Amino acid sequence: MNIFMKITTLLSGLLLVRFVISKFFAWPISVQAFIEMAKPIGIDPTFFRLFTGVIILIACVGFLISFYLLIRNRVKAQSKELIYTAFFYLYGIGAMIGALVAEFLLRDEPKLPLVIIALFIVITSMINLLYLKRYDILGSLKGLSSSK
Repeated sequence: MNIFMKITTLLSGLLLVRFVISKFFAWPISVQAFIEMAKPIGIDPTFFRLFTGVIILIACVGFLISFYLLIRNRVKAQSKELIYTAFFYLYGIGAMIGALVAEFLLRDEPKLPLVIIALFIVITSMINLLYLKRYDILGSLKGLSSSK
């Protein structure tokens, strides 16, 4: 795997660590943001913050696991590690698109650093998925399911 993929996967995971911590430890800036964002949709801000924290935690752990698999050269064609890595890139893209939607639709004014981080994760995950495409992800999925 190329160095770009390894570095961006690690960076994505590490960037999300801060957001997971801020949500689970109820940092004041996070609490205020979720009070603001929960109003338009009428849900409990604490539930919204913790639910979002779980979603981001899964993405964070997924990126860090993918990084580990990449540096150990475990991501190969016809491997379950390829499927895991591709899944976590897709999951990260979905989570960050959700974050962008929330940022633009639920906040009075989107926070530029958060938008940049989410875009970084979306764009690099898409690039990494395109790189993984050469390993025939769907073929790997079919091969693994038929070998059981």
